[in-house]
Amino acid sequence: MTDHGISRRRLLGTAGATGLALGAAGGAVGYAAAPSSGASDPSGASGTGSGKDALASLGTGEVMFHGKHQPGITTPMQSRGHLIAFDLTAGAGRKEAAALLRRWSATAERLMAGEPTGGDDTAVARDSGPSSLSVTFGFGASFFSRTGLEKRRPTALDPLPDFSSDHLDKARSNGDLWVQIGANDPLVAFHALRAIQKEAAGAARVRWQMNGFNRSPGATARPMTARNLMGQVDGTNNPKPSDKDFDERIFVPADGDPAWMAGGSYAVVRRIRMLLDDWEKLGLKAQEAVIGRHKSDGSPLTGGTETTEPELEKTGADGKVVIPLNAHARITRPDQNGGAAMLRRPFSYHDGFDAHGEPDAGLLFVCWQADPMRGFVPVQRKLDRGDALSEFIRHEASGLFAVPGGAAKGEYVGQRLLEA
Repeated sequence: MTDHGISRRRLLGTAGATGLALGAAGGAVGYAAAPSSGASDPSGASGTGSGKDALASLGTGEVMFHGKHQPGITTPMQSRGHLIAFDLTAGAGRKEAAALLRRWSATAERLMAGEPTGGDDTAVARDSGPSSLSVTFGFGASFFSRTGLEKRRPTALDPLPDFSSDHLDKARSNGDLWVQIGANDPLVAFHALRAIQKEAAGAARVRWQMNGFNRSPGATARPMTARNLMGQVDGTNNPKPSDKDFDERIFVPADGDPAWMAGGSYAVVRRIRMLLDDWEKLGLKAQEAVIGRHKSDGSPLTGGTETTEPELEKTGADGKVVIPLNAHARITRPDQNGGAAMLRRPFSYHDGFDAHGEPDAGLLFVCWQADPMRGFVPVQRKLDRGDALSEFIRHEASGLFAVPGGAAKGEYVGQRLLEA
C-alpha cells in the first residue's frame, strides 16, 4: 500500500491507543456479544475506564485487512452495518471485475487503517479513528456467467431451495457482487459505504442496499450476547473459535474445491421481517414457549444459565415437555440437525412503518459456513417444518455469496479467481 503518511483522522484515532489490534481471525471471543467498555472490550478498542476515556477509546479499534480470512467473519459484531449488492454493468466482464476488486481492496485497506481514500475523499469520517471498520467482499452465482468463469463456480453456490416462510423480493435478493461493511461508528461505516459505491462507477451498479445496527459497545455493564428486536437474547449457541471443529465448519479448507476458495466461507444473507405487532400481543410466557428460553437472560426453560444445555426430555407437573416440541431453541440445536452449524453474525434493521402502520423491522441475518448445504439449509428445512417462531417472521430477501479467503500483502480480494 502506498504510504500516505499519518492523516489527521489516523492521528486522532490512534492517540492513546494501547496497540491492541484485531486480525481477521483474532479477538473473535466476542463475536456474538455487544462489548462493553474497559480493558476486556472485544471490539478491538482497549479502554482504561469509563466516561470520556472509554468513549475516546472506541475509535482506536483496528481490524486488519490482510490475513488468512477476510475481516468481518470472526470480527466482533459492530454497532453499525451496511450490506450492499452490485450487478456488473452491461459490457463489464472479467477484466473490469478484476480492476474493480483491486480498487475496492485498496480502498478498504486504507479505510480500515483509519486513512482517507485519496484525493476525492468525502471527509465524512475526518475526525474519527478506524472504529473497528471491516469490509468484506463476496461473489454471487451470477458473477461467474457474467465474467466467463462458469467452470470455476463452486457447487456450493447452487441456488438455495424454496422455503414456506419465503416471500422473497427478487429485486432485493442475490447479485453479482456483495459487500458487507461494519463499524462501531455510523459515520465511519457510511464513509466506507459511499467510497465503495463511488469506486464501482462504470463497472457495477447498486442492485440493493440494506442498513443495520447492533447494541453499541459500552451500553451494558459487561459483554453480553446481543438481543434482537423481539427482545430475545440471540446468538447463544453460536460456534466458538475455540471449538476444535470451528474452522472445519466455517471455512473452506486449504485443499478444498475450488482451490481459489481456500480460507474462504459462504455467506447466506436473509432479510427477515419480524411481525412485531403480532409478537408483542403475546404474553411473556407465550413468547418464552415459542423460543424455549427465558426472555430475561436467555437461559433454557429447563433452568440454568444462558449457556446451560437445555434438557429436552424434561417434563413438568402436567406431564408435558417443558420446552415445547416446536420451540425455536429445540429445533435449531445442532444435535437436532445432524450436527449442522453456522456462525450467525446479524444486524437488526428498522426501515420505518408500512402503509398499515406496522414496523418494517427485523433481522439482516448473515450466517457463515464452509458449505451452505451442511450449514444453513438443513437447519432452515427443519425450521420450515414446524418452528413456532415462523408465525411471527417473514423472509423477504435472500442471497448466497462465495467469500474468498483473505488477501495477502500485495494482493486484492478475489485475485486467485480472477487472474488464475
